[in-house]
Amino acid sequence: MSKDKLTEFNQQLQWADQFVKEQLIPIEQEIIHADFASVESRLAELRETVKRQGLWAPHMPESVGGTCQSLEALGRLSEVLGQTPIGHYVFGCQAPDAGNMELLAHFGSTEQQQTWLQPLIEGSIRSCFAMTEPDTAGSNPTLLKTRAELVSDQWVINGRKWFTSSADGADVCIVMAVTDEDAAKHQRASMFIVPKSTPGFKIIRNISVMGEPGSGYFSHSEVEFSDCKVPKNALLGGVGEGFALAQTRLGPGRIHHCMRWLGICRRALNIMIDYANKRQVSNRHNLGDMQTIQNWIAESAAEIEAARCLVLKTAEQIERLGFMKAKTQVSMIKYFTANVLQKVLDRSLQTLGALGMTDDTIIAFFFRHERAARIYDGPDEVHKNLVARSLLKNNLYQSSH
Repeated sequence: MSKDKLTEFNQQLQWADQFVKEQLIPIEQEIIHADFASVESRLAELRETVKRQGLWAPHMPESVGGTCQSLEALGRLSEVLGQTPIGHYVFGCQAPDAGNMELLAHFGSTEQQQTWLQPLIEGSIRSCFAMTEPDTAGSNPTLLKTRAELVSDQWVINGRKWFTSSADGADVCIVMAVTDEDAAKHQRASMFIVPKSTPGFKIIRNISVMGEPGSGYFSHSEVEFSDCKVPKNALLGGVGEGFALAQTRLGPGRIHHCMRWLGICRRALNIMIDYANKRQVSNRHNLGDMQTIQNWIAESAAEIEAARCLVLKTAEQIERLGFMKAKTQVSMIKYFTANVLQKVLDRSLQTLGALGMTDDTIIAFFFRHERAARIYDGPDEVHKNLVARSLLKNNLYQSSH
């Protein structure tokens, strides 16, 4: 990034941070605890402000309506937006829509892009992504049971998915289903575009996450495909390319996730510091005078900075060398940052005491929803196994450059 571009981006980043703190954080509790359909119009006004500022859909090329940022710049913006649960939605780069847009941009036909990609980029519709199943290991998508059979000129899909995020209120679903059971394990599945109005597509329930059912953008649904028929041209990419498409979708997305988690960490640490400075524990002392609290604050700050350096370095490697040559570092940042997130949130909640257990602060919401960071997009244990196997195979560890 040139010096002028960097200066411009830093100014945009400052605007985004101020916008998040002044416009989004004050309303976040109202938004996340409301029926999402009832607040979408209110958020639409904020989205228009972002569009006018030139920061809308920063993950997409300008040629299709985005404001294309480099992977490193997008990561830094994700860190700012991650301070509030509604940040990415208001900026048009929320999951799972962001990943679905990238899939459609890279692999969609002209017709698919006109029908689905453009409305998604404009923010006029929402989408969901159905891959994980209740009866198979989410860490191994080669074991999927959902089937898609080509009958005449239609694909007939049967199966059940869950944790289909944001299905409630979405217009379209991208689903991964097995199309050839006898193929090599990474060529068994394909992806399909299924309008949610298609007969045979049914939302069974919005899954309660640690006691919170969620709605709309904040929902995680269990869905069923029962003789769900879509035309032959609903295939996204080629037959048997589902696993490869999933990796394309998830790889760079881990940079965004990790930086979003660090935004949450920043918010949680600042809440901890503010409360420790104000909360009186005796006639002479505040919480911040306690050595344990001081240790938590110091440890959290160091861990956040270490994770941030690792994530941004990995983003630079992906841009310079490509995802495949940086995949070991991508696994490292996933489990390392997820654990930093959990530790910082836990310390912040513990510092707040009983207050931390309530929804009077945002910490309880983050604690409920972000425990999953160590599970989705591959559990920690799988990523650690990948890193260890790579090091054992090479019989060497050396710092990446």
